[in-house]
Amino acid sequence: MSPGPADDLGYKPLDGGWGWVVVFGAHISIGFAYSTSKALSIFFKAIQDDLGASYSEAAWISSIMLAAMYAGGPVSSVLVDRFGSRPVVIVGGLLCGVSMAIASVGSSIIYIYFFIGIIGGFGLALNLNASLTIISKYFLVKRPLANGLAMAGSPVFLCLLAPLNQFLLDSFGWRGSLLILGGLILNCCVAGALMRPVIPPSKPSSGSPQKMVEEQPKKRKTKLKESCMKTAKFLDLSFFKDRGFVIYLIGNMMFIFGAYGPIVFLSAYAIDQGVEEYSAAYLLTIMGFVDMIVRPGTGLVASSKWIRPRIQYFFSFAMVFNGTCHLLCPLLKSYVLLVVYAVFFGISFGMVFALIFECLMDLMGSQRFPSAVGLVTIIECIPMLLGPPAAGLLVDIFDDYKYLFFMCGSVITAGGLFLFVMNIYNYHMLEKEKEKEAKDTLQNQKTVETQGQAGVLEAEMKHTPEAALERTEPEAKDKNGAQRAPRQEDAETPN
Repeated sequence: MSPGPADDLGYKPLDGGWGWVVVFGAHISIGFAYSTSKALSIFFKAIQDDLGASYSEAAWISSIMLAAMYAGGPVSSVLVDRFGSRPVVIVGGLLCGVSMAIASVGSSIIYIYFFIGIIGGFGLALNLNASLTIISKYFLVKRPLANGLAMAGSPVFLCLLAPLNQFLLDSFGWRGSLLILGGLILNCCVAGALMRPVIPPSKPSSGSPQKMVEEQPKKRKTKLKESCMKTAKFLDLSFFKDRGFVIYLIGNMMFIFGAYGPIVFLSAYAIDQGVEEYSAAYLLTIMGFVDMIVRPGTGLVASSKWIRPRIQYFFSFAMVFNGTCHLLCPLLKSYVLLVVYAVFFGISFGMVFALIFECLMDLMGSQRFPSAVGLVTIIECIPMLLGPPAAGLLVDIFDDYKYLFFMCGSVITAGGLFLFVMNIYNYHMLEKEKEKEAKDTLQNQKTVETQGQAGVLEAEMKHTPEAALERTEPEAKDKNGAQRAPRQEDAETPN
């Protein structure tokens, strides 16, 4: 069973107040971070026709964007530690918005890769990590609910952007649509302005004002050596010595590999089954609407006293549920059944992403979370980068979408089962380690007590008359010996 939530901040968060405004800002920031790459799939067919790209080449756009978002995690964490969440989110929104506008005049797929994928993805990385970090500073007891509400931004914005992008595509083409989408993403700058620094609740002292905890920027005269040490902190490989972290990372990588392929190709699969384009785009809207409701609901359930200690198992169940939905999707041919799939897809996907970062916080604690999430995201950029193109490659090879659903569903289900089994093993080993530690502590206490009793007995013996007598006997013998020696010499002297 998982231990209770760790409070290693040095203060007790308010779990409310301005924190809910911060959650709203994080809702916007995270919403754009996760939904933009998915909603771009609406433009893929037009980009393919205009630039002469294949399915797998078009899928690389979302894949590179997501990979850059995850790979930029450590850099984002260092910047948050140096400058605070507010300026980092504002700069991230500017980067992503401007990159979309520049990409709208692109004439090759490589140009799109660079500006939307790399530059835009790095901007989203700044938004994502800064938002998650500041939530971990404002909340502790209500943190699963706060994370669920913030992560609900992804389905909310996906629900809005999918039909909006289809409308923009029909009205302005994919180039005009990217320009308008870039302007919308600039709202992340407004969201960042809401993320004011964390002030710990404490009684004001007469000497100096309260200090801002994690969000207060460091002094400008920071030495280069200190900056390097902080960078190394967010790439701390000692996390790999933590068994729970390694188990979480492996299961999470398996989920990330298969998570985005079905989203990227869902509309194309529906069109291939004879569904009209707007109706196909509405499948993403349905999925996003359900996901929007499920995420805060999952956070509320995960905050309960029954689920909170077992949150790692709850996360495993959500992954298996999600993978099973993908395995069943190729059996669904009609639009009604695809709507049912979109509903269950939204439920399972929302459950996973409402818990994915909360489970890492549960394992690492709030203080170590920024370092851990930076390391996790940079490693996860590999499956993030390979997943959607691998799914697109299966479509190019077999000219059938069912194989990508089979692949993604199998990998995710295996990852969920792996997490479930290995978490049982991990908690069993933790219990054994605790028992061994308790026995060692008890044994050390007994040893200390025994040594203490022996010391007391020795001290008592030193103060007894018998001990004093024993000490004086050798001295008396030496004196007697010294006295007898001259007498022997006198005996040998002649009269």
